[in-house]
Amino acid sequence: MRLVTLTNASLRLGNRPVLAGIDLTLESGHITTLVGPNGAGKTSLARLVLGLTAPTAGTVSRAPGLVIGYMPQRLSIDDTLPLTVRRFAGLSGASAAAVEKALSRTGVAHLAGSAVQSLSGGEFQRVLLARAMARRPQLLVLDEPAQGVDIAGQNALYGLVSDLRDETGCGVLMISHDLHLVMAESDTVICINNHVCCHGTPEAVSVHPSFVEMFGDGHAPPATRHVAVYTHHHDHAHALDGHIHADGKDCCK
Repeated sequence: MRLVTLTNASLRLGNRPVLAGIDLTLESGHITTLVGPNGAGKTSLARLVLGLTAPTAGTVSRAPGLVIGYMPQRLSIDDTLPLTVRRFAGLSGASAAAVEKALSRTGVAHLAGSAVQSLSGGEFQRVLLARAMARRPQLLVLDEPAQGVDIAGQNALYGLVSDLRDETGCGVLMISHDLHLVMAESDTVICINNHVCCHGTPEAVSVHPSFVEMFGDGHAPPATRHVAVYTHHHDHAHALDGHIHADGKDCCK
């Protein structure tokens, strides 16, 4: 099912062109990842998808009644604000039962009564994901979801996003700089630099000249540039504490 479609969408902020001629389709059960350098327009494109910004030209269409869960790139909470994890996740408008289920599924139910400000980076990212999932979204939009999380935690978090897609059938739009890990969990990768430079499977995009030019070794001759992007399959999982579980099950789920 098509959830959001952008057709020749462009965006200008004042006199500055931010996005030009973007064609994008987001579908149920599909993980689409946006990659690109800083200032490429990735977050601006997410805002078009979310309906927070209207395109200067072109169109954005959404499925009727589309429910979107959003995990922002940055969210600062004042240290003096008395806000528990349970209450924070409930600000999504979801029912108390839905909030408890989402906290449990993302591995942070034991933190429900804790102050949001007391969480580690990995714990807070999982709470943000739970907050987005509590609304039972058809589309999940994640802007740098593993920000402030160590490598083991990133691996676990991206694996969790993939599992949630499998379980719920939701579509996912993900923005990330963690190329190795995030692309391994993606169905489609779109590389943008104010326009779409290339798109396709992770394997195809990783060898596309535009992608290599952006993320490869810029000091090597063009013929020898490479990017170590891979799709991995393994029989273990990493928890946020870095421990490995050989049965492939994350103890935090």
